[in-house]
Amino acid sequence: MLPAKFIWKPLIQKLVTGHRKRFRMFPYEPSYPTDLKRVGLYLHVPFCKNLCPFCPYNRVEYQDTLFEQYEKSVHEEIELYTPHLKGSDFVSLYIGGGTPTVNLPGLLRILNHLKNNFSLSCDICIELHPANMETECLKELKQFGVTMLSVGIESTTDRILRNIGRNHDGETAIKSLRRAVETGFDAVNADLMFVLPGQSLKDWENDLNAVINEGVDQVSTYPLFSFPYSDLGQSQQIRSVKRPDSSLIRSMLKLTDSLLISSGYERCAVWSWLKPSMKKFSSITRHHYVGFGPSAASMTGKDFYVNTFDVASYAETLPKKRPIALSMAVDLRLEMAYWLYWRVYELKIQQNDFKELFGKEYSLESNFQNILKPFQRAGMIEKWNGGYQVTNSGAYWIHRLENEYSLNYINRLWGSCRKASWPKEVYL
Repeated sequence: MLPAKFIWKPLIQKLVTGHRKRFRMFPYEPSYPTDLKRVGLYLHVPFCKNLCPFCPYNRVEYQDTLFEQYEKSVHEEIELYTPHLKGSDFVSLYIGGGTPTVNLPGLLRILNHLKNNFSLSCDICIELHPANMETECLKELKQFGVTMLSVGIESTTDRILRNIGRNHDGETAIKSLRRAVETGFDAVNADLMFVLPGQSLKDWENDLNAVINEGVDQVSTYPLFSFPYSDLGQSQQIRSVKRPDSSLIRSMLKLTDSLLISSGYERCAVWSWLKPSMKKFSSITRHHYVGFGPSAASMTGKDFYVNTFDVASYAETLPKKRPIALSMAVDLRLEMAYWLYWRVYELKIQQNDFKELFGKEYSLESNFQNILKPFQRAGMIEKWNGGYQVTNSGAYWIHRLENEYSLNYINRLWGSCRKASWPKEVYL
């Protein structure tokens, strides 16, 4: 068996940074998606009352007039897609941000438009900020039909929350989780960040125990990503922002797995642990999805494209045409690789699912032997139930690969789109 440390870097180079000329995104408007099967819908709400310096996602400071402009335009974008998506099979509606509930009445109007136009009967999932989820807000979301939510706790330690510029304290975080659990959603996920500035292993253990004690259904943990275009990266330059120490990452992940498994959770993804028989909350594992709002991305199987990040530019484009900034054609091989990447993230690679999606004439071995075999030799994956599963030791290295993906692919795309409303091209 090859030591994993000797194989993960070459694989990352091959999967993440190789063949850049093939992955070119440029301005063109792809055809509308039609008759998609098992498709997810995504809504991006890019508004926050407080802009956290470490957050890489597209967000702007909340203003009433800007939100009105945004809301009007989202309704127009929904109308553009409606005739083309009528025959689609919707599996979920996911709302991210930003802080989606920063203007709850406006959000509910948009969600009602989506539900009515697409006759949605699927799970509705939403990200929440601890400072914007009072009891009445949660009750309205549940009454509307929201089934799953994720609370961006990040930490329960006041000192660490101040270090990362959050506008809530640990008590607010814990009380928000308690309210969410008591309201009775199908699933409540707690998001936590680790290897934060000033965070010790003991601090991390305290954070984990705090959310476990509130009875959440799922815990998702993320390392600090130092994206160059985050507010911190812009103000201090990325070279002065140190990447997390590998040994500390490994120690914290080992503690996370041990503590959550002993508390009755099972690992359901590289970064997530779930109570048995509960619904899994996930934002990024739909194979096909269509996005609405500034910076929302869409993956249709034929094309991958992303809307302009700028709210004003987004609004100016609609309703004449879709506000797409960059697009890339997706061939069958690339779509298969995309599917494989996210199945590895979920730790299970099902042969039957692969054949059902792409055709019985295809198999994991015939299409990905050059990738699967090195992972097997390194002890990172093993045969399982007719397919493959990521091993416990492999999960750490997959975690590292996911990190590299975020710091490379996403940084190039989001960084370019943040700098210009309509970038000329991006090589991923």
